[in-house]
Amino acid sequence: MNARDPHAPSALLLDDSADELAALRRDIHAHPELGFEETRTSDLVARKLGEWGIPFDRGVATTGIVATVHGRDGGACGRAVGLRADLDALPILEQNRFEHASRHAGVMHACGHDGHTAMLLAAAKHFGRHRDFDGTVYLIFQPAEEGRGGAVKMVEEGLFERYPMEAVFGMHNWPGYPVGSIAASPGPVMAGGATFKITIRGQGSHAALPHLGVDPVPVACQLVQALQTIVSRNKRPIDAAVISVTIIQAGEATNVVPDHCVMEGTVRAFSKEMFDLVERRMRLLSEHTAAAAGATAEVEFLRRVLPVINHQREAEFAARVIEGIVAPGMAMVQEPNMASEDFAFMLEAKAGCYVFIGNGEGAHREGGHGEGPCMLHNPSYDFNDALLPLGGTYWVRLAESWLNDPSTKP
Repeated sequence: MNARDPHAPSALLLDDSADELAALRRDIHAHPELGFEETRTSDLVARKLGEWGIPFDRGVATTGIVATVHGRDGGACGRAVGLRADLDALPILEQNRFEHASRHAGVMHACGHDGHTAMLLAAAKHFGRHRDFDGTVYLIFQPAEEGRGGAVKMVEEGLFERYPMEAVFGMHNWPGYPVGSIAASPGPVMAGGATFKITIRGQGSHAALPHLGVDPVPVACQLVQALQTIVSRNKRPIDAAVISVTIIQAGEATNVVPDHCVMEGTVRAFSKEMFDLVERRMRLLSEHTAAAAGATAEVEFLRRVLPVINHQREAEFAARVIEGIVAPGMAMVQEPNMASEDFAFMLEAKAGCYVFIGNGEGAHREGGHGEGPCMLHNPSYDFNDALLPLGGTYWVRLAESWLNDPSTKP
């Protein structure tokens, strides 16, 4: 693919580095770290960037790194684009037993951030040898994507002011999409996320004399069912939303009616208006269901993650780049899903696009993998190393094409 023509076909870059990149990825997988604790991972990224002659800043949002790659003109033209990967792992006990399985009990790269970091390092290695563009590419290694607010912290610390860029792009591996495919689409592609906590307060009593108290447990049971009517009867059928009660806690003894019950869970939706509807109905249903039984209800509703909404121009541009590097039929359309991703906060502040790269069905896993499917947030998951050259190629061609295309200039 010619760097100035995102439509032209191209061979994959970095095939000669595939083994090195896989070793890097497996090293990261074997040493997972939770959000804002990614010190070893940051050390590894910094060491490789240094080897390839790429300057970088550390300590961005605590453990994040932003590397600066100037093109042929040393960045003099003023144009710039950002590419982002995430560093952190999840609090999951890995079931895999292959050689690169987690060495930290209870912490695991179950979402492929090890692969995301390795793919951006693949692009960094190429940029260390080739600068086929004018302007600047910022390589953003973000900490704490998994619910700890890494993207928010980066934005609040002035990411886009310190490293001014025209657009920012992200990528996530996606199990079930075929290996060799990349998907891009404008509009909502991942849901926003909220959490809720409902505390139902009744009156404790002896379990053999329930009429002398107010039992909060039947109220909770009724409320679980009632909350589902928000999805089935309050929202428009063509709109998407999920309400899942995932925790119910009450009581400490079998012969005591507890005085309170706590329910917790998550809500996913693609718009602010839908979150407004769910929160409003959740408060009303909780209050009145409890009141009907002589109890009370307190509702905490916390909106944690925005929906990932790809910008039209940037998504269409990414799709054209993808068509130039994948085999026929492997440039795919994203199917919106209800998972969440904090890259949404970067897209709220800066135009950009978030794509999915196919991780396959799990046939790549070696002997010793767990019994479960190779799905995200699963203790039997493993990233597919075959994606590393394709992911690195996408990053390189996307940045080159963006900076060399006059039509993308602000």
